[in-house]
Amino acid sequence: MGLLEGKTALVTGGSTGIGLASAVRLAAEGAHVFITGRRKTELDAAVETIGSATAVVGDIADLADLDRLYEAVRDRGQGLDVLFANASVAEFVPLEQITEEHFDTLFGINVRGTLFTVQKALPLLNDGASVILNGSTNVDVGDEAFGVYAASKAATRSFARTWANELKGRGIRVNAVTPGPTDTPGLSGLAPDPEQAAGLRQHLATQVPLGRLGRPEEIAAAVAFLASGQSSFITGSSLYVDGGLNQI
Repeated sequence: MGLLEGKTALVTGGSTGIGLASAVRLAAEGAHVFITGRRKTELDAAVETIGSATAVVGDIADLADLDRLYEAVRDRGQGLDVLFANASVAEFVPLEQITEEHFDTLFGINVRGTLFTVQKALPLLNDGASVILNGSTNVDVGDEAFGVYAASKAATRSFARTWANELKGRGIRVNAVTPGPTDTPGLSGLAPDPEQAAGLRQHLATQVPLGRLGRPEEIAAAVAFLASGQSSFITGSSLYVDGGLNQI
């Protein structure tokens, strides 16, 4: 029997990268997993990979899309035991080139979208549920051209603390999982072409004490831990899965 047998989980941004790997792992632990994302073709392929899954097309920055998502969860009639608010975006932009569009996009998805993803889930969250937010090691460092992204993830870290306090009366735990550089399509997408993407991955790997990028499955293992009863005495925390990058 898996760690989440009979449970219901939701993973936003669940069609690729860390989100997809986490959905696969949660399903392997026995959960029925809802996933959401903006591209139907990728979501349909993800459902085939995950197995026990339901896909709902939508953008977490669109509150009407969130309402449709939670209506689908409600219709299943079993509430929600695990919420992994994973969907987020990143982009390198130095201070002098930051535009309103860049700021609004990152904060609209990473902060506003995350907030309303969790808020709108509250009526469906079963007592004792686990909420997991997608953090970033960039909160702790000053990487050039990543200021808006890092600030948005600092807000996410703050949300985990505040919401853990607000929801403790229902036994709902709220934590952040904080990945280091992870080999995902999103990481490669930060570079303008494949050659520069390969250079970025190589550079980041040299910064990690373990000497390599993380694998999405390694982040997913941490998500499964935080989702399960094995982490029953952990809330308000940030679990670093970063190969030692921000630790040593």
